[in-house]
Amino acid sequence: MQITDLVIIGAGPAGMAAAATAANVGLHVILLDEQPRPGGQIYRDVDRVAPVRGEMLGKDYTDGLSLTAGLDHGNITHISGAVVWEIEEGIRVLYSADGRGGAIEAKRILIATGALERPMPLPGWTLPGVMTAGAAQILLKQSGVLSKNAVLVGSGPLLYLIATQMIRAGTPPLALVETQTRTDLLRALPHLGGALRGWRYLLKGVTMLSEIRRAGVRRYTSATNILIEGETAADGIRFTADGKTRHIPCDTVLLHHGVVPNTQAARSIDVAHHWDARQHCFAPNLDDWGGTNVETVHIAGDGAGIGGAKVAALAGRLAALKMAADLGATSTIERDNAAKPIRRSIAQELAMRPFLDKVFPPAIEAIRPVDATIICRCEEITAGDIRRHADIGCSGPNQTKAFSRAGMGPCQGRYCGLTVSSLLAEANSATMDETGYYRIRPPLKPVTLGELAAMGSSVNSATN
Repeated sequence: MQITDLVIIGAGPAGMAAAATAANVGLHVILLDEQPRPGGQIYRDVDRVAPVRGEMLGKDYTDGLSLTAGLDHGNITHISGAVVWEIEEGIRVLYSADGRGGAIEAKRILIATGALERPMPLPGWTLPGVMTAGAAQILLKQSGVLSKNAVLVGSGPLLYLIATQMIRAGTPPLALVETQTRTDLLRALPHLGGALRGWRYLLKGVTMLSEIRRAGVRRYTSATNILIEGETAADGIRFTADGKTRHIPCDTVLLHHGVVPNTQAARSIDVAHHWDARQHCFAPNLDDWGGTNVETVHIAGDGAGIGGAKVAALAGRLAALKMAADLGATSTIERDNAAKPIRRSIAQELAMRPFLDKVFPPAIEAIRPVDATIICRCEEITAGDIRRHADIGCSGPNQTKAFSRAGMGPCQGRYCGLTVSSLLAEANSATMDETGYYRIRPPLKPVTLGELAAMGSSVNSATN
């Protein structure tokens, strides 16, 4: 078993920034990440890709180079390809890498597992040729693979970013089918002051929209009755916009209507969570430093609430400062002085967030899918199945496992959990906090008997 001061789960912006900050004040850090190279989702493989496709992907992507450079420190051990499958007693992390299980005991743990794309269950979303917009961006970043004859569907700034990246790559999308409405814009206006404080983001959005318009990409807003068509694969999308039924033949449909915190690891150790009505997701209960009700565990980044890559990195630094002070590596005065400019930067970066949350809400049709729509892809459970469970007394998502195995497939509820909770809450006239979420149990990710056996033999060898 390895022993260290701090173990960080996730090498995205929060994890990388925290690792560098902690290492610079003398803590020994082990950084675990599933990917072969650091960067997380937003800066995926940036060291390799930036010299090749950096101009196409933009400055927001290449900014990650400064974070990956910070990992070149003698106090940081970066274990890539590491799949964390259990956290024990808030001090021990079990993982698999290179076909072997491993264990790390640490004085402090930082969970920096980032966000997941919000599931968008629409009729036809399980057809081949349908994927999340984020998945398409991963293909573009990591492999240079482009989605051809694609339609972007949903809401949020990520749609515009991906559209502009596709345009620069020479394969523009056929259209953007957007679900936000004029009413959403009106609801966002009270937060315009914050948006103006974040004017750089507004300017960036205007610039992307201008690029999309110049490329001749069609945009449809207030889209409803969205249906992905096809027998064996997606071959078109049908929807209503401006009072007309429209049809666009296509080979690929890219879905996106926001991201939500990845809470699986935190929930597995009973970190308390609450329903964030503004961002329409569950988020962990944290103090000002990212601390949880489990004394040894902090959370930073989008796994703590959606704020974006820059906020994630800043939050990672804050959490690292707190844990370093707790372990005696720095004083509380030094911690607080270092934290002041970080907190100011976080406030400035988050000024835009309330406006964005209001103007780009999740699509109602995907939050409340029609009965025939599959919402648990692993077990092929429909929205109608969940509503029928509620009719016969099912009040929470854990009960649905007994009724239908919803949430018991390979993804362990990562992609159906919010939808199941939302459907039950609506059917039972309950709040999301009352309805709750799946009880997450280890292993968080699949682990093989071979990996466990290799883990046992290495422990025995060390003991002997």
